[in-house]
Amino acid sequence: MNFYKYLYHKRNLFFCLGLLSCTMFGCDKNLLDSVPTDRLSENIFWKNQADAELAVNALYNDLDGAEIFSLDALTDIAHVNQPFAVDAYIELGTYDASSSRLYNTWSNAYKGIGAANYFLANVGKIEGSKDETLIARYIGEARVLRAYQYIKLAYLFGAVPLVKAPLTLQEGREIQQATLAEIYDFIDSELDQAAASLPESYTSNDVGRITRWAALGLKARADLYAGRFAASAKAAKAIVDSRRFELYPFYETLFTYAAENNKEVLLDKQFLENIYTQNVFNLLAPYSQQNGQSTYVPTKALTDRYETSSGLLITDANSGYDPKNPYKNRDSRLALSIFLDGDLLPNGAVFHPAPNSGTADAVGSTYIASTTGFNIKKYIDKKDLANPSKSGLNIILLRYAEVLLTYAEAKIELGEIDASVYDAINQVRSGRTDVKLPLISNQLNQSQLRQLVRRERTVELAFEGLHLADIRRWKTAENVVPGKVYGITYQNNKGETAVVEAASESRVFDAKKHYLWPIPQREINLNPNLKQNPNW
Repeated sequence: MNFYKYLYHKRNLFFCLGLLSCTMFGCDKNLLDSVPTDRLSENIFWKNQADAELAVNALYNDLDGAEIFSLDALTDIAHVNQPFAVDAYIELGTYDASSSRLYNTWSNAYKGIGAANYFLANVGKIEGSKDETLIARYIGEARVLRAYQYIKLAYLFGAVPLVKAPLTLQEGREIQQATLAEIYDFIDSELDQAAASLPESYTSNDVGRITRWAALGLKARADLYAGRFAASAKAAKAIVDSRRFELYPFYETLFTYAAENNKEVLLDKQFLENIYTQNVFNLLAPYSQQNGQSTYVPTKALTDRYETSSGLLITDANSGYDPKNPYKNRDSRLALSIFLDGDLLPNGAVFHPAPNSGTADAVGSTYIASTTGFNIKKYIDKKDLANPSKSGLNIILLRYAEVLLTYAEAKIELGEIDASVYDAINQVRSGRTDVKLPLISNQLNQSQLRQLVRRERTVELAFEGLHLADIRRWKTAENVVPGKVYGITYQNNKGETAVVEAASESRVFDAKKHYLWPIPQREINLNPNLKQNPNW
């Protein structure tokens, strides 16, 4: 039984969500003076250790789920399929501080922070006999879940308010932004302290909870984002040296029910079919699959990054790339991550997205069909076909392949290039039964390795919500995002090789302001101490 199945069977999750519904500004005092009918009152809560367990359980609800897919769609590797979607305005550069997308991201993150703060401020009230080690573990879990939200806020918005405890409404309206360095200092401190109090693994009902390794994995990620490469490499190496994790042998099934809770996963958001659900199948699947929405779709810019099976770029001489059969003899992760022409779909039909194919998935057949002719294959499990909006498939938020690539990148940036760097990259390129690219040369220089590890992160972790942070910190977004969005290469009715152009308007990225989102205007209206990001 996994963690969320346990939560459901305890039948207390929703009570806890009500209890912890306070955000960064705290709860209305008048509401707390009465006995609510839809949630537990704190007057009768925080009495024993079981209350602490219920309260920390509720914090996991604020982890990201299907939200991760939208982040990649704001980069070069994916595309917001419908032009009237709110995310499309970010692609086109026409958004501003009034965007509901930005506000929702901000408010959801602070909701999670507020809930964690509320837990940490109240867990000490527990009376009677208690297991101090267990309480310390709960505190560690809350700290990690709070740090998770700050990592996201830092790379999206930059300097944000650093809220460490519940605030009154007045305090919330007066708080100022911390510097980015202060935010990353806090994240580092929280994750270090949490790691010391968290177990290395769980069994039975507790599988899915935050471990020591999840804390260190998030620290490695945060320090990489912050440019603190030595700290990032150290945290990642601790995970590697633990020998507790390994790459799942089959990339093809890594994102399916069959691979849940495998040894590659350090952190995921767990779901329960028909009970605690997500709708990724509906969100991503081709239109022909139970009216899949194709909300976010891959681009040619991504598919062109996958090497040929000989380990060369498609632009390299003697790579074996055939423009008329562009997806043949390529890095196997291309076909395992993206639905390509000729693939078998969950309902048994064959995927034919070319504009002249005459199928429901043909580009232009409906405004819902993929406008690039590509569809995301990760998380599309045949098991969800019958009831696609009530999937119980876990969403992976941190896995060992990322840790290996984080370690390699941090060491490369430090100029500490040794056998461990090559080994980390080669594990990702050739460490699975169904991913076998040639090993990289140990004669590459720092610049060559930098480009290689960035490409590996892009293709290995595609559609996992990390690429937006990557192109921001690499400062490459201004080069890769602007311009037209292109899709599949196909043979038109004249027998000529043609490329789908997915959108009539070009993407825009203004380097003077788009490396950070603007602080939501509603927050500035409430708190004049907040300073808007540059050029917004």
